[in-house]
Amino acid sequence: MIENLRERLKIPTARLKAINDILVEPNMEAIANFLDVVSKYGTPEEINAKAKQAASLTALLERVRQTRPEYLTDLQWLQQQADEGAFVSIADYRQNVLGNKAKSLTFDDKYAVTLEISACQYFPWIIAAARRAIAQQSLMPGRFIQVRQMKEQETDGDLPAIAAAMQIIGASFVVTLDTKGTDGSNVHLGGAETIAGYFGGVGQPNDRALLWLDEYLYYYTNYGIRQVLNLNPGTVLLGYLLHRLGVDIEFKISVFMGNDNPYAALWTLLGAKLFSRDDGSSPLIGFNWSNSVNNETIEITSQFRQALDFEQQVRFEHHITETWKGIVRQPYNRRDELMELAKCVPNISAKHEGGDPDIERMRQHPSDIFDYFRDKQEIIASGDWEHLTLNFLDKFDALNKTALALTEQGLSVLAAGNLHLLERKHSANLRLTTYT
Repeated sequence: MIENLRERLKIPTARLKAINDILVEPNMEAIANFLDVVSKYGTPEEINAKAKQAASLTALLERVRQTRPEYLTDLQWLQQQADEGAFVSIADYRQNVLGNKAKSLTFDDKYAVTLEISACQYFPWIIAAARRAIAQQSLMPGRFIQVRQMKEQETDGDLPAIAAAMQIIGASFVVTLDTKGTDGSNVHLGGAETIAGYFGGVGQPNDRALLWLDEYLYYYTNYGIRQVLNLNPGTVLLGYLLHRLGVDIEFKISVFMGNDNPYAALWTLLGAKLFSRDDGSSPLIGFNWSNSVNNETIEITSQFRQALDFEQQVRFEHHITETWKGIVRQPYNRRDELMELAKCVPNISAKHEGGDPDIERMRQHPSDIFDYFRDKQEIIASGDWEHLTLNFLDKFDALNKTALALTEQGLSVLAAGNLHLLERKHSANLRLTTYT
């Protein structure tokens, strides 16, 4: 009987005709408006070519020189440390943690956990973390998340500096565009408290989805920013359509989308499959799980992620720690659960959005999700700059506690690839001599 019921779930291929009719109908206003925005930037091929040029290290350094030339010294220092092998190799790190036992263990890279930190708001924080990693022989994250005003960081030079730093250290990064609920788009809510509205999908109402598309194409073609955060079903669909056209967008879905059970995740992945390119690729490269999910939900979802051939493409980004204030009930620490999950579910990132609870509770200014939405000058004027920098370094330390725990379990981690090679050796594939 169960098998008969399963047969009822099959969708006839003819149903695709109704979808295709909407997509290709010339008078379909939603699709016409989408194509009008894209055409402002050229053909997909022209858009990708602009992005490739803008993302080159030379172009990014020129941007830095124009806005914050003092950052060039920091970038040169970072490259020099990478070239000279100042950062611990993975082999040496394992030796430091496990001693002679490290030589007898086989680390299965299929289940390597990406070390992820959020939110890296300012370029100087990357340098501060790098200095700490060298001093402690600890690990730099393999993935960084930003939730800072894009126009502000474009103006003060952090945007190109961070993009250049990511190339140097060999890490992926995601930015959060300004077209979101906190931009005043929801007239019934004001300021950062709009964040609560994301759970109802009201962060990008009315024309904001198209403005998000326009904003993405601006930063993609001008700075080569490829990966962005996505938090609304409409902009997720626009991302799918843009990729389907041929633009090489990549996005991850925010925790605020509410993927909190296997069926929500199935809906997300079905959309990715439906609009994937003929080569099977999708712009969806990951999504944050809701903080409420348990290991079973992730394990179940891993089954159909693999069946849809997305196991290597779509990363499960799971919060291990959270900001002390503004988002979850504390104490929140999922590190022990991760130790079990990492043994059976591949392609997970361990996201650290706060310090460990025992550290956070002692801070004069513990981490706060609402700090993400403050203007930089206001932070400095209030005297909170050092507090927020310490919050970030607490997250860095929490990330390294996770790396330590995973290594003790004989599990692999993915740190910044150009800094933490498997074996220590000289690497000089990038140079920063252009503007120094």
